[in-house]
Amino acid sequence: MSEDVVAVAVRVLDKEYRVACPEDERDELLASARYLNDKMKEIRDTGKVIGADRVAVMAALNIAHELLLSKSHKDDYAQSITNRIKLLSNKIDAALVNGKQIEL
Repeated sequence: MSEDVVAVAVRVLDKEYRVACPEDERDELLASARYLNDKMKEIRDTGKVIGADRVAVMAALNIAHELLLSKSHKDDYAQSITNRIKLLSNKIDAALVNGKQIEL
């Protein structure tokens, strides 16, 4: 199964880049480029970081931090759901055992 690859023009900090990507991922690429551009402009506009390379590194670090926080929250939520399922399963088992004792 082959995917059609297209060249997509994205603009980051007023510079255009052409990126090859599968056609069905074009919208996600454009959204990612907009997000990156916004983060880089935000950092550049503070005036505390000078130079496109440094701005890019700071944006990458910020985005990586957001990703790790999101992953941690997702993992915490998954563990919470797992614990709740175990608790409910134990309650169901207890109810079934009590129900069988009553029927006997």
